Amino acid sequence: MDAGSIPTLASTFKMINQITLTNFRNHTCSRITIDNAKNIIITGLNGAGKTAILEAVSLLCGERGLRGADIQTLARFNGDGGFSVFATTDDDSDVCVFLNSGDSNRHAKIDNENVALSELAKKLRIVWLTPKEDRIFMEAASDRRAFFDRLAASFEPSHMGRIARLNKLMSERAGAIKSGADNNWLDAIDKQISATSVSIAAMRIRYASEINYFFENGAVSVTGSVEKLVLENTAAVAEQKYFEYLQNNRELVGDKMVIDGVHKSDFGVFNKKLNLPAQITSTGQQKSILIDLILAHAKLIHIKTGAKPLILLDEAVAHLDSDARGKLFWDLNESDAQVWATGLDVNMFAGVPNALFVTCVDGTISNIVMAENKDA
Repeated sequence: MDAGSIPTLASTFKMINQITLTNFRNHTCSRITIDNAKNIIITGLNGAGKTAILEAVSLLCGERGLRGADIQTLARFNGDGGFSVFATTDDDSDVCVFLNSGDSNRHAKIDNENVALSELAKKLRIVWLTPKEDRIFMEAASDRRAFFDRLAASFEPSHMGRIARLNKLMSERAGAIKSGADNNWLDAIDKQISATSVSIAAMRIRYASEINYFFENGAVSVTGSVEKLVLENTAAVAEQKYFEYLQNNRELVGDKMVIDGVHKSDFGVFNKKLNLPAQITSTGQQKSILIDLILAHAKLIHIKTGAKPLILLDEAVAHLDSDARGKLFWDLNESDAQVWATGLDVNMFAGVPNALFVTCVDGTISNIVMAENKDA
């Protein structure tokens, strides 16, 4: 693939100039004015509220946030039960996510107009790494699928909708088999499962192909029975073959439905510098290749949309030695993104160019300093 084969889209995506957290986690009212900094470094002790700031930023793309927490748990303990995250973007537009006291769901506004949460993704594109992902290559395949599907959905929001639909259809299928539904009913469900599965597999393959163009130090692969069908056949033929597979596998094993499909596919990353699969490298090397992947993802977003996405790195330098940290800081400065990173020790970030350093203490912003090497 060459760069010319990756379609570009007209962009309205923006970066954040200022953000205000009100009654969010342990923050009563905290505000950060970015002052055109490219890298925002937030440091403080455990429990100071630095990850809460990243979580607040992550909500601004309309998702459940980098921790995937229940919405009510985001409101400040002993507060009124509500919260708000309000940001101004670099085109002087306003974006807000909020929960009113007594509500069960969050709401969104753009420029003071009520909008659906899904509309936020048209304003800000955000990707993140948390300590949970540091060992993603060693965890279950389901964790890797969730991680890479979220990345792929950055370019096709309907991808996550298809995955949710597939889960619903699979549940309906299991129920239909258990209840002894006739073949006509099962055929209708299986045709929907087949079409949805092929669409999911095709999007995964396309994303892996596109990200690998920019992923200089690694390569993403996706393996699975439906992905194999998509690679070897037209979409229509792949759908028909998977449908026939489903028709021939309608038995329950131990009261459970046992079938292969995109719900069992797996992703892998190969470290080209070490010439090794990521899962057999050290924890620090796994962290480094993950960061390389996220930076490649940012480049892909920039090429396809013209936008500079937001990258959120919680405990950014954990597991990284001094050489790896130096490379990270260089890459951050060269990236087509606004980067928000947290860490315990501000000294670990010495040398980060174009940076705004924010100190967080007990849910308050105690100090904000622009790096002296801002123009480095």
